[in-house]
Amino acid sequence: MLYLGESHLQEIGFEWNELTGVIRRAIETMEQGAFAQPLKPYLRYGDPRNRIIAMPAYIGGSIRTAGIKWIASFPGNVNAGLPRAHSMTILNDADTGVPAAVLNAPSVSAARTAAVSGLMLRHWLACRIPAPRSLRVGIIGWGPIGRFHAEMCAQLFEPSIERLYLYDIRGVDAGASRLGESALSDGRVIIAASWEELYAACDVVITCTVSESRYIDAAPAPGTLLLDVSLRDYTLGAIASVPTIVVDDWAEVCRENTDIELLHRDGGLRQEDTISLGDVVVREKLRGLDAAAGSVLFCPMGMAVFDVAVADWFVRRSLETGIGLTLE
Repeated sequence: MLYLGESHLQEIGFEWNELTGVIRRAIETMEQGAFAQPLKPYLRYGDPRNRIIAMPAYIGGSIRTAGIKWIASFPGNVNAGLPRAHSMTILNDADTGVPAAVLNAPSVSAARTAAVSGLMLRHWLACRIPAPRSLRVGIIGWGPIGRFHAEMCAQLFEPSIERLYLYDIRGVDAGASRLGESALSDGRVIIAASWEELYAACDVVITCTVSESRYIDAAPAPGTLLLDVSLRDYTLGAIASVPTIVVDDWAEVCRENTDIELLHRDGGLRQEDTISLGDVVVREKLRGLDAAAGSVLFCPMGMAVFDVAVADWFVRRSLETGIGLTLE
């Protein structure tokens, strides 16, 4: 069995163009029906904020693998100097079920999350066509997920970015990322004094927090893309009038007190009022929108299919580069 730890994934590196391509291929394969993904269960005990989630999936097509991600999310860990999330992904041979690889690294989950955001942002930009260096991107939350998003944006969208705003209630150390190695190190990174400053200044707002309560209470400006990665940052009043809402999977995301469940329960949102990530990627449903006039809210609960597909990409790179360990 192949074993990959966090240091192995860091050595392999994060090629965001390839990783967004993996997500695209997974979506196309799902559209063909060559996948299996049961609704993920949440294990809770003690503090109700904490959960451990089982995410099994099979994806066919050119990826063709099966597996499970087992991820613990304990928001209070950040107050003790510990990572909020810990995860392990196991891949099985799709034909025999024999365990083939174990990835003991939270970066699988973080890379999947940022790659999905990158694919969505790419399709949103395709209908907006910004002038060079006209895009203002803001990231609220500077934990691992926020840093991965910053590095993804720097690698994929640097020519379009005028400013990258960062904000975290605990402060931001931009040196804790690879931003200094990117072209954005030329002074385009701005540390905002508040989320309000960032929110008012940006065309793209990416929320990557562990907030226990909803705090964004202002509606977005027309033409704004809200990448609602942490899923529980917006009050009903802030997003009730957003005209275009995109979800990765309605059944997954309309629960667990997400902003989509809030819109459904208190705002009357129905599945047929939303468009899916498949609609965006395969059927290009954003192209008919006036991106300058209407805002877009994207709420990705996180798909197990994407996790096993990203894990498979790391395994393939491991076999190509010889990075990793073989366990007997």
